[in-house]
Amino acid sequence: MVGVREDLEAFAAELFDGFFRADQRRWGQAYVRGLLLDGRRKSVEPMAARLGEDGNRQALAHFVTSSPWDAAHVRARLAWRMHEAIGPEALIIDDTGFLKDGDASVCVSRQYTGTAGKVTNCQVGVSLHLARDHASVAVNWRLFLPASWDPASAEADADKVARRSRCGIPAGVGHVEKWQLALDMIDETRSWGIDVPLVVADAGYGDAAAFRLGLEERDLPYAVGVSGRHTAHPADARPVQPVCAGTGRPPKVQYPEPAQTMKDLVVAAGKAAARPVSWKEGSRPGKGRSGFKRMYSRFVALRVRPAGRGIRKVADDPELPERWLLAEWPTGESEPVQFWLSSLPSGMPLATLVRLAKLRWRIEHDCCQRPYRSPRRRPGVRPAGGHRDVPGGGQIIPRPRVGLVS
Repeated sequence: MVGVREDLEAFAAELFDGFFRADQRRWGQAYVRGLLLDGRRKSVEPMAARLGEDGNRQALAHFVTSSPWDAAHVRARLAWRMHEAIGPEALIIDDTGFLKDGDASVCVSRQYTGTAGKVTNCQVGVSLHLARDHASVAVNWRLFLPASWDPASAEADADKVARRSRCGIPAGVGHVEKWQLALDMIDETRSWGIDVPLVVADAGYGDAAAFRLGLEERDLPYAVGVSGRHTAHPADARPVQPVCAGTGRPPKVQYPEPAQTMKDLVVAAGKAAARPVSWKEGSRPGKGRSGFKRMYSRFVALRVRPAGRGIRKVADDPELPERWLLAEWPTGESEPVQFWLSSLPSGMPLATLVRLAKLRWRIEHDCCQRPYRSPRRRPGVRPAGGHRDVPGGGQIIPRPRVGLVS
């Protein structure tokens, strides 16, 4: 820390430069240093013990919990600085679980988190990262408020609702789906003047058709994970006008064949359609430029027309729009193991499509030493509707304040 303290202090001073009060600037800078110092526990007391002369536990706790400062101001300054430093290729949406044992923390509920690899008592934070192959950084985040904490929800838990006031949750804050929190953060980040060239997310977000449609309404290209159970038509399928029986309203234009699952479309293309693609250098010694082994697998890329009731409702044209369906089908596997949908241009080279869809590896690498792997399922394959996170992710993303829930 001694070697980088001067640079770190200058960085922290830039983040908190807009604060009028000198004490807020001082303790904000100290808090940032405390987050970056060695040590697994990032709560105020152990951080204060590591900060030396700036280790005033009471002052740090006051800064985090009750000092009146605008968190959006700090996030915007961080985003401006990191956008210039990284030159991001994509904006990545992710979420991380914070395991909790007691009953005093805000927004704690039994829910799935990859931090533990199971459903357990935890908080969940949704985060937005700027990223490219060599670096990533979280610049926006929200604390997810489960339905059990929302008095207006049918799933409301009386004990948790009673704790809202003690936890400082504003009366107007209720349960919002994670994909909607992600769209809200994207809108806020764009309002700061940050360019969003591409949105990348896993199947926890890509499976929500409303999330994909929200990105399309904002004219944002995306490459998001999806489950193979979703349906689509082949790109060459065309809707037709059924013959009118002569009475009643004319039937609507529709596709003559039912939509197929995305998994079935890839299987029908056959394993011979899979092409080997290398997308990054791994951590094992090898013959790559940096001396490490290249990561590669086999991929099938098809042009399809995603179907589904929600998509048809908002379609302006009977002909559904074309999208990329990308599937990873490793050698030795009898079927594809992972799927993505992307709105990137039709002429996109396969290697570029794979590299961008796989860019989530960067934030997993930056948030921990190794990604979580459950022994009960194949590596890289997530349970339906679940979120595969990584241990220690909460040490990288600053602990969200209650006021950040939206």
